[in-house]
Amino acid sequence: MLQQAFNGLVGGSFYALLALGLAVIFGMLGVVNLAHGAFYMLGAFGAFIALDAFGLNFWVALVLVPLLLGVAGAVLERLFVRRLTPLDPLYNFLFTFGLALILQDLVRREYGVNSQPYPRPPELAGTVDLGLFTYPAYQVFVLAVSALMCVAVWVVLTRTRVGMIVRAATERPELTRALGIDVGRWVTPVFGFGIALAAFAGVLAAPMRAVNPLMGADLIITVFAVVVIGGLGSVFGSVAAGFAVGLVSALGNLYVPALSQITVFILMAAVLLWRPAGLFGREEAYR
Repeated sequence: MLQQAFNGLVGGSFYALLALGLAVIFGMLGVVNLAHGAFYMLGAFGAFIALDAFGLNFWVALVLVPLLLGVAGAVLERLFVRRLTPLDPLYNFLFTFGLALILQDLVRREYGVNSQPYPRPPELAGTVDLGLFTYPAYQVFVLAVSALMCVAVWVVLTRTRVGMIVRAATERPELTRALGIDVGRWVTPVFGFGIALAAFAGVLAAPMRAVNPLMGADLIITVFAVVVIGGLGSVFGSVAAGFAVGLVSALGNLYVPALSQITVFILMAAVLLWRPAGLFGREEAYR
């Protein structure tokens, strides 16, 4: 049971990183970014291409790929998302959905539908003795790095002036504007940062999961459920729900495998019946 719970926390680390980026983007822009899973997939393929075409190892890709895709996300926001934001939210919803399909098909056209191999870094190829059981070193690294990243983002958002402005603009954009802060200037870097988090999760996933064009599409539905459970626009709620959903899914696979595919959505329904705005969501977001 403990080993399965640890599996759940490792899986939940990907949910937490992706949900964190989605929550920040939705909180500031009010945009449901359906292309988030596609950028997660591009992060994994970016690591594969960096190794296959340029000989860049995992550690270089872990820094370089999220940075490049974050810049691409910022450019995307400036050119397209910003123009559609004043309109009905359905426009950005359809735009990001179409963008996800385009990115998936472009990658599929180049690399096909078969999974691409990506080796684990040699430094993390062994196992770690956790006392009651041994566990692959790379999975322990993924959990530790994801937790550290989430803590680092929380520290920046809560302990720095820039972070407080971004958090205020994310959670209370109207009130922030009323206090004289230009929310618009923070939109582009925050959108790029959310995309970079998705790419970072993709690079981490490359040695663990099948690198293929549909890997993001399979994951993003669960991530949206995570964001709803945590509460729309709630940064802390998204991270907490990400790890909780991973844990519940893993234990569900162990004890009720017949419901393994719908455990997350049963949990989401139960939470919404109790708190329609999510565990840490705002009633304004729900309305």
